Amino acid sequence: MLPKYNRILLKLSGEAIMGNKENGFEPFNPTIIEQYARDIKEVTNLGVQVAIVIGGGNIYRGMNEAESGIERAHGDYMGMLATVINGMAMQAMLEKVGVFTRLQSAINMEQVAEPYIRRRAIRHLEKGRVVIFGAGTGNPYFTTDTAGSLRAVEVKADVILKGTRVDGIYSADPEKVPDATRFEKISYQECISKNLKVMDMTAFTLCMENKLPIIVFDMNKPGNLLQVVQGMNVGTLVQ
Repeated sequence: MLPKYNRILLKLSGEAIMGNKENGFEPFNPTIIEQYARDIKEVTNLGVQVAIVIGGGNIYRGMNEAESGIERAHGDYMGMLATVINGMAMQAMLEKVGVFTRLQSAINMEQVAEPYIRRRAIRHLEKGRVVIFGAGTGNPYFTTDTAGSLRAVEVKADVILKGTRVDGIYSADPEKVPDATRFEKISYQECISKNLKVMDMTAFTLCMENKLPIIVFDMNKPGNLLQVVQGMNVGTLVQ
């Protein structure tokens, strides 16, 4: 089956790749990252161009300044560095399964990543390389959701695919409210009026203003990414 989308921005959360913290600090689960890498390879085999943004919440999540003693801007930079670590882990696993990649960082760190340059990123995508964007936007006070939306608009992605641990957008948190209703399709305005936390408002508004569709789906189920790219009814479509 031919893909519905030619160029995608895959937004992954740091929590989705988290390891078992009960046995000490294990920031990511290699089994989950390998599954993601194999799913991404399936998509690239169809000729789909893939860009990735990964959060850093599995390593560092911003804490209350009064409790931690770390001011917000400083903590946000720590979070940006965490996204680069996750990006390196994903890059290593993708290359292990035979996918060519480039890691670009919004903060200069030449020894481990290229600097983010929009035209270079687009050229990598055109050559079939998976481009991983690290360090968020390079600025504090912006989330990786915003970074994902911004990069998607910049590289002219057809869609943002938000891979999570749940199979779409619900009327309430399905992990807390068992009878919450799942939406198959919903508009940007409905998400706002129903106060559904699809993304933070800055990221969501950026998508809405640029008419960039968002699909929220369960990335932890093998094969889901391929089905989404082929246009099958998986997850929730926001447009």
